Formats: sequence, structure tokens, C-alpha cells
Amino acid sequence: MSPAAPAEVSAAFAAMPEPVRARALHLRDMVFACADEAGLAAPRECLKWGQPAYVPGKGGTTIRIASERGTPGCQMLVHCQTTLVEDWRARFDGRLEFQGNRAVVIAPDTPPDHAALRQCILDALTYHSRKP
Repeated sequence: MSPAAPAEVSAAFAAMPEPVRARALHLRDMVFACADEAGLAAPRECLKWGQPAYVPGKGGTTIRIASERGTPGCQMLVHCQTTLVEDWRARFDGRLEFQGNRAVVIAPDTPPDHAALRQCILDALTYHSRKP
């Protein structure tokens, strides 16, 4: 079970239109579940650039959740200077949709590939600890 969100994060989710909000909240739950299942500390939840953000310990990189501008989709964003989206595109092309070098796009009308998303979340939460 995910912890209660800080008030400002709850407000950011509340401002998202449905069905984006439902996808975004599900993604939030997945972030906390992945951290717990991997034995990692729960990420710190805050706002970055007005978007819900999940800041892991030193071994990972921040995950942000956003409404996709101009569409009814949701995005899971990571720092653009990581190789994460490039790696995910190579592993999950056809299973997930990507945008540039910073986002996984989650459509509101099709079920997401949970296994692929879980792996992406775990990769972000452990990004720096896995680098050679």
C-alpha cells in the first residue's frame, strides 16, 4: 500500500483530468510497490516542475509523473541525460510507447504492459547503482 501523498502532490494529481488521473495514481502505486519489492527505501515524494516526483536514494534517478500535453495520456519521465529511455526502447519496443529520450507514454484507453513498466521503474530506482 502506498503512503499518503503530501498535500501539494495530491493537489497535482487532483488537477489531472480523468482518465489520466487514474493512470497516474496507478503508476504512483507501482513506484512504491517496486521499491518495496526490491528492498529499497521508499522514494521521497515531492513536486518537481509542478509534477509528482519520486526521488530515490543515491542509487537511482528521479521518476516524474505527468499528464501528456495535448493528449489524454500519462507520462513517466526520467532525466534526459540518462540512458534509460534508450535502453527501454531497445528492450520494450512494441510493448511500450516512448517520447524522445525522457518519457514512457501510457495511453488512457489501453491496458499498460505492467511487467515492462515495473522493470522500467526498477531500472530508474537503481540506475546509478547499476552503472559500471
